Amino acid sequence: MRPLLGEDNNPALWPSERAPRIANKQLNRRLAAYRDALGMDPALDFHSLRRAYVTHLIEDGYDARFVQEQVGHDHASTTSIYTCVSSDYRTRTLRRALDATIDEALGPGKGA
Repeated sequence: MRPLLGEDNNPALWPSERAPRIANKQLNRRLAAYRDALGMDPALDFHSLRRAYVTHLIEDGYDARFVQEQVGHDHASTTSIYTCVSSDYRTRTLRRALDATIDEALGPGKGA
């Protein structure tokens, strides 16, 4: 498809036939139309998909460093801003940490 757009060396993810790339404004406008038609939260924008991607990777157990590299962040603190994990995920993570701590404190064979 890219050769048809005349942009063989263009690194853009979404080139178009009228420009070297589709602007974020255009993507947000199209997503807003779909969002509004479906009655979804008006705060949902195209960047929300990036935040959701990061969150799903973390909740699915991918290594935090891998996730950081996937989204091109230099610092883990930036990636953490994108992560909006569910309360179920937080509960499961806390439960695992507590269980491990109790098992270690009680010694081998005496855990819950």
